[in-house]
Amino acid sequence: MSGAAAGRRGVAWWRLPLLLFALVALVAGVGAGLARLAWPMPAPLAGAAALHGPLLVCGFFGTVISLERAVAVGHRWAYAAPLACGLGTAAAMHGFTAWSPWLSLAGAAGLLLATLDVWRRQREAFVAVITIAAACFVAGTAGWAAGAPVWRVVPWWLAFLVLTIAGERLELSRLMPPTPAARRAFAAVVAAMLLALAWHALGPPPGGERLFGGSLLALAAWLVLNDIARRTVRQRGLTRYIAVCLLSGYFWLALGGAVVLAAGLEPGSRAYDAALHALLVGFVFSMVFGHAPVIAPAVLRVSIAYTPWFYAPLALLHAALTLRVAGDAAGSFALTRWGALLSAVALAAFLASTAAAVLRARRRR
Repeated sequence: MSGAAAGRRGVAWWRLPLLLFALVALVAGVGAGLARLAWPMPAPLAGAAALHGPLLVCGFFGTVISLERAVAVGHRWAYAAPLACGLGTAAAMHGFTAWSPWLSLAGAAGLLLATLDVWRRQREAFVAVITIAAACFVAGTAGWAAGAPVWRVVPWWLAFLVLTIAGERLELSRLMPPTPAARRAFAAVVAAMLLALAWHALGPPPGGERLFGGSLLALAAWLVLNDIARRTVRQRGLTRYIAVCLLSGYFWLALGGAVVLAAGLEPGSRAYDAALHALLVGFVFSMVFGHAPVIAPAVLRVSIAYTPWFYAPLALLHAALTLRVAGDAAGSFALTRWGALLSAVALAAFLASTAAAVLRARRRR
């Protein structure tokens, strides 16, 4: 939806509480992560240190993605999914930690049902991919609810996020259709990822983890070769900014995949920290930065005025993550700590710049 059309229809204020849930999960998840690295945090955030990953994956991304999907589906029942994910965050932050996984699982199941509704109406390859992604979200969250440690379900959650983004990029590739051979390669990569997840769940590590890393690396190569961003990066304004976000994110996807391929996902190791943050911060949040100017108008029916200042939080995010990964590689806890803190600053700057762009667009109208 264009910004002008969004403005004519009016702001969807009633969706703001759901986004507020997501914002709380983001702040809590980031704060919990900083507490794990010995940065002083308020007691509620420090107390949630063990929930750093679930707050970000289920609380933030689960809420945002299921809200976007509910808007696309257009049925009121679909909004139960972001609500459940948001309530999972509220439960975690108010001491009801036993309820949080089950509420998140209800949200994941709602997202899967909403995606299946899209599949019922549109039998396209990209819909199949985002349906598989939603099923991975359900599988990972079900494992967490059943008592599995977070590190055991992390590959499922990573597949949820990575395949959701890949499916959306596959949809846009219709503007620059991949060859039949490229489509078969994409299907093979997805199949390898699913095989890796099954291997991880049923077999002894690290074989499944190494295959998972290889599939991530292959997916990064596929996206670089076939994404329309290779062409749109030569344009100007918002179009170029989005392409820069995408292409820089693919670098971190490749790096994270390479680390997992080489070292597996041994919890507590420096390679584990580097791989997860390369994938979740470098890849996934680069996609968030790039897609926010498009998604926010569709979800909230607001206009966003592009400014070159959008590049500042993106550059800081990549610089901070480079510092963190360098700290992991060198065994320097100080570099890792400061990289994490600067990543949090980059996220705060991104939220501030987005809010300022919305206000600037309203003043112009």
